[in-house]
Amino acid sequence: MPTIGADGYGSAMKHRQILLILLVIVLAAGAYFFWSGRSHQVETATAHVGPAAELIYATGFVEAEQPVSVSARITAPVVQVLVDEGQHVSRGQSLVLLEDAEQHNLVAQAEAQRKKAVLDERRAVTLYRKGWVTRSARDEAVAAGDAARAAERTASSRLDQLTLRAGIDGQVLKRDVQPGDLATPSRVLLTLGDPARVWVTATVDERDVPQVHVGQTALMRSDAWPGRVIRGHVRELTPGGDPTQRAFRARIALDEAAALPMGLTLEVNILIRSTPRALLVPVRAVEDGSVLVMENGRARRREIRTGISAADDVQLLSGVQAGERVILNPVGLKEGDRVRPKPGAATK
Repeated sequence: MPTIGADGYGSAMKHRQILLILLVIVLAAGAYFFWSGRSHQVETATAHVGPAAELIYATGFVEAEQPVSVSARITAPVVQVLVDEGQHVSRGQSLVLLEDAEQHNLVAQAEAQRKKAVLDERRAVTLYRKGWVTRSARDEAVAAGDAARAAERTASSRLDQLTLRAGIDGQVLKRDVQPGDLATPSRVLLTLGDPARVWVTATVDERDVPQVHVGQTALMRSDAWPGRVIRGHVRELTPGGDPTQRAFRARIALDEAAALPMGLTLEVNILIRSTPRALLVPVRAVEDGSVLVMENGRARRREIRTGISAADDVQLLSGVQAGERVILNPVGLKEGDRVRPKPGAATK
């Protein structure tokens, strides 16, 4: 029976190892050529020229430029409220009547005391002229008369304070009082304002405040008027912010008179900078300060400088020319990879 020697067995093992190595090399080469020739389907967009604007978003509401708070100067029950919200009022018009019976009695008392003091004053002056009383007695009577007259004027003035009147020509913006309520000096009963003099108070995030300046254009919208754009400009920015909301208030003046109801909520976009002709690509194409451009079926990386950035598009200042196609969401792609556009996936 034939047998294989040690040398023959070792030679066979070496032969099989060489064949295995050659097989691995062939498979690796095939895989390399397969993957190197394989192209990635990508979504692309064309770099195009168009208008670009950088905006700061805020929310605001319509309010009177100079709202006037109506409060009582003394504490008294409310008897009657003569106006309603939305009603137009004139300067000096009666708005709220407070309980005045007690004050009427005080006025009557002060009037009686004034009459008595005036009679005593006249009598003392007459007697002094005849030499029957001293000068000191006459002076005391005159002083008492003056004090009584002042007391009557004070009582009458307090009586007038029980009728609250409008300090401006305007409109009742807010009513927070009902008959029977107790009016106090610290409580605001009504708020008045001139509907012809309004502005929009916008809340601006403190991170955006350094970019907001007086005179900048503001574009405003409201769900109450879909499609309508209300134009205005920044009139002032409050120097103090709200640490709780971490925000500042910007006052937006309207460029044209508009009948906007007080308290109306608006979306406010403050225009920081703009250009009518900017080279634009989708934000999704930018990655780490560069973009990948599809060039002759290959992905080519371009270093870029960006300008105005909006929600969807970004302005390119260098690195790409109009008409070139950039690759969107280029995660995982490398310089030189084969690429081809997805059918129907190209965007403007």
